[in-house]
Amino acid sequence: MIETLEQLRSLYAQPAERALRKQQPLLEAHCRHFIALSPFCVVASAGAATAQSEPVGQGGALLDASPRGGAPGFVKAPDAHTLLLPDSGGNNRLDTLTNLLADPRIGLLFMIPGVDETLRVNGTARLREEAAFTDLFAGERQRPRLVIEVQVAEAYLHCSKAFMRSRLWQADAQVDRSVLPSMNQMIHDQIGLATEPETHAAMLQRYRAQLAQEQQLGDA
Repeated sequence: MIETLEQLRSLYAQPAERALRKQQPLLEAHCRHFIALSPFCVVASAGAATAQSEPVGQGGALLDASPRGGAPGFVKAPDAHTLLLPDSGGNNRLDTLTNLLADPRIGLLFMIPGVDETLRVNGTARLREEAAFTDLFAGERQRPRLVIEVQVAEAYLHCSKAFMRSRLWQADAQVDRSVLPSMNQMIHDQIGLATEPETHAAMLQRYRAQLAQEQQLGDA
């Protein structure tokens, strides 16, 4: 078992100079262009119990990775040191937001469909409900209740090897949705619900109606 940095490092070569120097303390032009093209990112956060080694409880107790999506450029970079991430409606667990109240550290992984490289951004976050922040997204599909303001500490492009290995964007690597039960069926099985689960088709219809309503509110 690996227990020390020395043991770990002994298994690997030293990183190349380029791998170290590519880390930027801000969002330079290529990073900002990448973010403007990205419709999807994963947000990582840590809860209070993780930071303090306390027993796990409800809300913000564990490390968490949460998917976020929107139209390309839904995350705004108003300057080289700031990101603004609108909080769209979800399941109202508020895992990420609860975590950020306890521990402001945040990590984001940006992806662009068809592009194998990714962009990693780390920093600290504040939750902003002021109109000066939410007004910036007034024309979006859904006006957010709050915006996650990220003070960027480091940003760097990540190589394409993981996406090349997984062939994530390749058409012949796509998995037919029918190989899995509907999400509602899986959740029903997991928590033992006796009610009839919603079908996958019905769920998609409901989601499309919700998204259409969001669009109408955004256009109003």
